[in-house]
Amino acid sequence: MLHYTMRDFNSPEFKHHPFPVLKNLRIAEPLYRCESLNGRPTWMVTRYEDVLAILKDQRFVKDIRHALPPEAAAQVLSRSEARAMVRHHMLACDVPDHTRLRRLVSKVFTPRMSKQLRDSIQQITDELLDHVQPQGQMDLINDFAFPLPITVICELLGIPVENRQKFRAWSNAFFDRNVSFQGDTEEPAEIGEFVRYLKALISEKREWPDDRLVSQLVRVEEAGDKLSENELVAMIWLLLVAGYETTVNLIGNGTLELLQHPDQWHKLRADPSLTQRAVEELLRYTSPVMVGTGRWASEDVEMHGTRIAQGEMVWISLLGANTDPQHFPAAEDLDITREENEHLAFGKGIHYCLGAPLARLEGQIAFDTLLRRLPDLHLAVKLEELRWRPGLLLHGLQALPVAFRAKR
Repeated sequence: MLHYTMRDFNSPEFKHHPFPVLKNLRIAEPLYRCESLNGRPTWMVTRYEDVLAILKDQRFVKDIRHALPPEAAAQVLSRSEARAMVRHHMLACDVPDHTRLRRLVSKVFTPRMSKQLRDSIQQITDELLDHVQPQGQMDLINDFAFPLPITVICELLGIPVENRQKFRAWSNAFFDRNVSFQGDTEEPAEIGEFVRYLKALISEKREWPDDRLVSQLVRVEEAGDKLSENELVAMIWLLLVAGYETTVNLIGNGTLELLQHPDQWHKLRADPSLTQRAVEELLRYTSPVMVGTGRWASEDVEMHGTRIAQGEMVWISLLGANTDPQHFPAAEDLDITREENEHLAFGKGIHYCLGAPLARLEGQIAFDTLLRRLPDLHLAVKLEELRWRPGLLLHGLQALPVAFRAKR
């Protein structure tokens, strides 16, 4: 009998070495019942087939009000006005609200748009490396992996990039402290600050609109397409935060894994045409989002002969699914030449990540440029000195000190 708690899945030990735990769960208890941080029973799912099924099964809902009577749901939902406002984003909605919200963003956030950003992303990437290359060292997270995607998404949204450190602190308040919008009574001050900032931004764009995404969303709302102010705040919050968090972890985790697998590093250096496959493999192998956001059973659901009762929460381990040997041959090996790679790093179904094309493009440009300009890149600290971000959902490093030959 396995004994894990939600705190175990948040522990530094698990973040450093997740594969053995996930392997044990897939083999012994692929549908694992555990206690959440607030004491309520929850399930953790780790097999690819099961995770994929839940991602596509609309009996598992994002809005607990569709799973429990109003009185019971109210006991779980946060009473914080700020958190309630942010909770109106697409990832927290079900059909038909999700369909309406996603359609509004899809009008202006398209794969074609992402491709048009290639030159801008390359320029930002080169400028960041121009700044650190004379020093011969950097913290790859703070100096490269973070400023690259946050600069891109700020320019796309029309938000001042000089506020990026504030955005990072506000985002950390959500993810690193395990804020889930359910039942917590203590509210980090950053949440209210973020909401107030977004409200002021919306007011500014109404008075002085531009051609960027936030202004376009404001115009959509004013055109009577049923975007409430709460939905507008939540949409901008989601696009801003999701627009960089995944890419930061992809670049940071991916670089670390390539440095730990020098054969793959040298293979990619020798053949840059492998970059696209390499990014897909790094998405699979490192899973920048470790666990998908929680879902609730809207009715009793049976899985592996066990009943998931209506109203119970289910967590899906994307990393567990992406390293399942039943779906991926040699699943725990990093292979940048892997051809069949239907990973779930961006989810599946109606909540599939809208920004996946942009994250992929940023990752491809980042790795291609890093290997070309810093071929002798190496860790500047011992592996055991690295620290991972706390929190259940995200899988990312706090810092990644690296060194390389200085070039002036």
